Amino acid sequence: MPAGGALNVDKHMYEKVCFIVEGRGSTEVWTEGSKKQTFEWQKGSTFSIPLNASHRFVNATNSPALIYCGTTAPNVMNLFDNVNFIFNNDFNFTDRYSGDDDFFKSVEDVEPDPVRGLAMRRTNFIPDLINCELPLDNRRSPGYRRVEPHMAGNRFYFWIGQHETGRYSKAHKHASAAVLLCLKGKGYTYTWPAELGMQPWEAGRGDMVKRQDYEYGGLVSAAPMSGDWFHQHFGISKDPLRVSAWHGPNNQRSRKAGLPGEAIMDYGAIDLKKGGSAIPYSDEDPHLRKEFAERLAAEGVSSRMLPEFYTDAAAGDAVGNVM
Repeated sequence: MPAGGALNVDKHMYEKVCFIVEGRGSTEVWTEGSKKQTFEWQKGSTFSIPLNASHRFVNATNSPALIYCGTTAPNVMNLFDNVNFIFNNDFNFTDRYSGDDDFFKSVEDVEPDPVRGLAMRRTNFIPDLINCELPLDNRRSPGYRRVEPHMAGNRFYFWIGQHETGRYSKAHKHASAAVLLCLKGKGYTYTWPAELGMQPWEAGRGDMVKRQDYEYGGLVSAAPMSGDWFHQHFGISKDPLRVSAWHGPNNQRSRKAGLPGEAIMDYGAIDLKKGGSAIPYSDEDPHLRKEFAERLAAEGVSSRMLPEFYTDAAAGDAVGNVM
C-alpha cells in the first residue's frame, strides 16, 4: 500500500486472511444495509475479511504498508469460472458476518479444535501474531508451542507455531501443502524427497537435499513439489523461531472427514515406526545435529538438545508425540 494512500473498495466471494508485515493503518468493512465498521492494525496484526463483505484498506502513515494475504480465490474461480459472479454478487452471508460491534475484537480464549482437540482461538482479529501467547503443545519439538486461529467461519486453515531457542523440530513428510511465513527469529529448513530416506547425508546423497534460509517476513515452501518430502526446521537466533503455516481451504488433514469410523491422526507428530510420518531424533541423519550446534555457536547461542532426546522411542514419546 502506498504511503498515506488507500486501496480501492473490494468485495468478493472468496475468503481472505491478512497479516500485516509492515506498516500501520485501518480497514473499513460493511455489507448492504449495515453500518461501516473500522478497526486499526499495525505490524503483526492478523484478521480475516468476512466472506463477500465490502472492505477498504487505508494507510495511516507516510511509509508504505505491506500486507500478506491468503485467499480461497483459486478454488472459487476454478469452481464457478465467472468473474461477475465472484466480484459482483449481492448475497449477504449473515451467518458469517452480521455487523456486530465486537466482530473485530480480539478473543484470547483458547478451546480445543473440534477435530483433533488441538489449541484453537475463535477470533477474527489478533493484534500481534508475532508476540501473542501460544499454548504449550510439545508435538513437533520439546517445548514447542502452537495455536490455530479460526476466523470469520472460514475454511481457510492456518496455525502459528514456535520452537524454543536452541531446539529444533523433528523431520516429517507429506505432499505439497503449507507455505511457512517466518514471524520471529531466523533459521533454515531442510527438505528432501522421501525416497532419499531418513539419512540422506549418511547415504551420500546430501547434495540432493534443498536448504531454504529465512528471517522475518520470509516464506518457505517446505514440501515444494509432487510426492512426499521430508522437511525439518531449525531456528538459530537468540529469539525463538516462530512461524505461521498457511494451508488454504482444502489441503490440510484436519479439514477432511476421512473414512467412516476412521480416527483422525496427526501423522506429522507421530514417529514413522509407530505409523506416522516423523523421523525420531534417534534415527535422523547425524549431520543435522552437528551442523545445528555449529550454526548456533556462530550466533553465540547454546544448543539445548539434550542427549536423552536421541536415545530411544521412549524419549521420543516424551518430547514429540503428545497428542
